Formats: sequence, C-alpha cells, structure tokens
Amino acid sequence: MLRTLFRTGPSRTRIDALYARAVAQARTPGFYTAMGVTDRIDARFELYTLHVLLLIMRLREMGEEGGDLGQALFDTYVSALDHALRELGVSDVAIGKKMRKLGEALYGRMQAYETALKADDADALAAAIARNVMESQDIATGRALALYVLDSRARLTAQDMKALETDPDWAEVRA
Repeated sequence: MLRTLFRTGPSRTRIDALYARAVAQARTPGFYTAMGVTDRIDARFELYTLHVLLLIMRLREMGEEGGDLGQALFDTYVSALDHALRELGVSDVAIGKKMRKLGEALYGRMQAYETALKADDADALAAAIARNVMESQDIATGRALALYVLDSRARLTAQDMKALETDPDWAEVRA
C-alpha cells in the first residue's frame, strides 16, 4: 500500500511523446487512401483507439513500469478525447454525458480488439474492424486493417521499452 502511495509515475514528457507517436501513426494517409477508412472523426477515433491499444497491450507485458506507463497513456487518450469534444463545441453541461457514452464505446471496442489480438484471430479482428471502423457487416472490408494491426502487434511485441517509446515499429500501411 505505502509502496504505491509514494511511487512516482511516468513523466508527462514520456507519456505525451508516446501518445503523439500513436496519433501520428493513426494519421498515416494510407489508412484513408489505400485501406478505405473514411476520413471522418469517428473513423479517426477508431484508428487512434487501435494504436493506443496496441501500445497499452505491449506496455502491460513489460511489468510494473510498463503497466504504469500504459495506464498513463490511456488516461492521456481519454483526456485528449475530452479536449477534442470541447474543441468541437460540446458544452460543459453535456460533456459528462458525451464522455460516458464515448467511454462505454471505447471500453467495448478495446475489449473486442484485445480479445481478438490475444487469440491472434484475424477473422474476429477483421469483423470488429469492419463493424467499428468501416461501418460494415462485410468482414472483407476490415481484412487489410486487421492484418496491419496483427503485424503491428507482432512487431511491437519484439521491442523493448526504450525502442517502443522512441520509435514504435508499426507495420507498413498497405491496401
């Protein structure tokens, strides 16, 4: 109990840099041009979610320090979502309700993606991506992105924490 009470967490600089790397990768034009992701705010939310989740999953595998960094990354992501909603003009009165709905959606998606990723189940992942990212029931629409996500997961798993923080090894974005 006391050990966790006085423990310092990861620095804001580390967290912000890692979050910026996930966002930069999620903004890769190939997702929108080659893979068919529609350039809409909700589709971008889905890509951010996938990339942040990939980093969090890898960080959790790296022990206590990684777990702390993963939690801080998640908290930063949620804070960025709150900020984005405010920038879009959501009022202070409505922000709580919007964030609750967004949080439920985020949790559900992360659970679906993580389950498929842990099982290395390309079909389940493609189905979840087709439904959530592509807004389609056709599993084939999510196949290319699912293969990218699985490849990225494998590449990130091979990296230690320093490499992950400085230059995450994302898969190549292809159609």
